[in-house]
Order: sequence, then structure tokens, then C-alpha cells
Amino acid sequence: SKKGIEDVEYDGPFGMDGDVIHAKDDIWLGGGNGGVFFDYSESNRINSPYKGELGPYLLDAVTERARQNQPRVIAIGDVHGCIDELQLLLRKCDYHPGDVIIFLGDLVCKGPDSLSVVQMAREIGAIGVRGNHDFEVVRWHQAIKSGADPPVIGSEHYYVASALGTADLKWMYSLPWYISSTHLSALFVHAGFVSGIRLAKQNPRLMMNMRSILPDGTVTSKFFNNWPWARLWDGPHTVFFGHDADRGLQKYEHAIGLDTGCVYGGKLTACILPERRLVSVNAKREYFQYRRKHFD
Repeated sequence: SKKGIEDVEYDGPFGMDGDVIHAKDDIWLGGGNGGVFFDYSESNRINSPYKGELGPYLLDAVTERARQNQPRVIAIGDVHGCIDELQLLLRKCDYHPGDVIIFLGDLVCKGPDSLSVVQMAREIGAIGVRGNHDFEVVRWHQAIKSGADPPVIGSEHYYVASALGTADLKWMYSLPWYISSTHLSALFVHAGFVSGIRLAKQNPRLMMNMRSILPDGTVTSKFFNNWPWARLWDGPHTVFFGHDADRGLQKYEHAIGLDTGCVYGGKLTACILPERRLVSVNAKREYFQYRRKHFD
């Protein structure tokens, strides 16, 4: 009956009162003029915007831009909360979305704005490795969640752990000990590796803290001027590392050290891969007084 047909729930097309109701088999809704589906078929090309030419032009332009700005990997040394210098460095590197930023650890502490550095790193989709200061922040956050009392003496690690947002803390927790890239023939780590030990067997504490390997094989976090660990690393992958502001920029056949002491008034340095071009910016000032014992 007619009443039965009217009772069937109306399923479109939907429009304003008085609109033309097109036939159900008219997929283009009146040749495309209904504003829902435009008819981009070859036969209707003359009615397309710019006679159908703009789409291919735009595609060509996007393709050419991507070709000119091929995604790169930008490895960045210890930032230590120096947000202004980080932004300047990315600008100087001509950073574009799509480039992969790899932080070499110690994004936080000592400098002016650790929270902003972590937030920015997460928001631009950066990855990184865990530095000793990042590790302490994660440890303090675990302690806080377990009900530990605040430290008697003020701790910057405690402050950062307390103040970071949930998303930023998750990003910090996600930082691995090291990153390996077969494509770039590269390894990324905060402090270093012990030569002759396969990656899966490397000690995490050493990967975050080591600076020197003595002639007797002792691995230490102390700065022994004549015995940098990287002198012993014989590849085949090149290691990009931070942590060792004492030695500044280090260049070996299979290792490049990028901690150039920004927080101490030095520079913040990046290495752009695959061409291995070094880029640096000067620190705006000394944020943290440098103090360390030197050994021969």
C-alpha cells in the first residue's frame, strides 16, 4: 500500500526543501552540479575546474618539492633544555616535516627549559636514545608513582619528572638505549659502545655513561684525555654519540661525537645524514658552570 511505502525510512539523498531529487542511478548528482560528487570523468573534463588541468599541475608541484626536500636524518647532540638553540639549529638545518630527528640523549636538565625541549621533540615526531639525565627523570617518575618522598635536597630530575605531562613522559619512557640503521650504516647512542661486544650484550649503564677505555680495558665515565672509547671502535657501522662535552666535536673513522657543550656556553651541533654534514649554532650564554676533573 501507499502508506506502507511512506513508512519506509528515507535514506537520501539529503538536501534542503525544494532541492532537485536526482535519480538513484545518477552517481554524479546531475552532472556534478549538486556539489556532492563531481564528475571527473574524461567526458566531463571541459566542465572541471581549470578544465581538469590543475590537479596534475598540483601533483607535479608536490612531487617536485618532495624530490628537492628528500627526507633526511638529523642527529643532534646533548640539548640539556636549551630550547632556543634547538629551534635555531633546526632552522639552520632547513628542517622540514618528514625529516627524522634523532636526539642523542640528555634532552633535559642543567639548561633553561627542559619541559619545552621534550614537548617539542614529541610534537615534531622525533626519536632519540636515552641519556643518563633522561634515565634519572624516568627513575624519579617511577619513584613518585610508587609513593616515594621528594628528595631532601632539591633535585632537578625530580622537578622535571613531576612537571612533565603524560604524553611527554610516555615519550621519555620510550627512548631506547641505542638505535641501529642498516640503511645509513649507522648506530646512535648517548655515550658509547665497548668494541668487540655485540650490541645485544652491551651494558646499558655504560651506553649512557662511558667516556674512556683505559689501556687495561677498564671502561669508565671519567674523562681520560688520551683514552677516548671511540678510538677503539672499528665499525663497520659509524657511531653517532653525545655525552662527552670535554672533548667537544669528535671525528673518527667510524665514530662522530656531537656533544659540543651548548649548556656550558659552547655550541649545539647536528649531523645531517646521509651526507654527514655538520651544522652548529652558538649557545646564547653559559647556562651551567662547567666543572669536571681531568685525567691523563
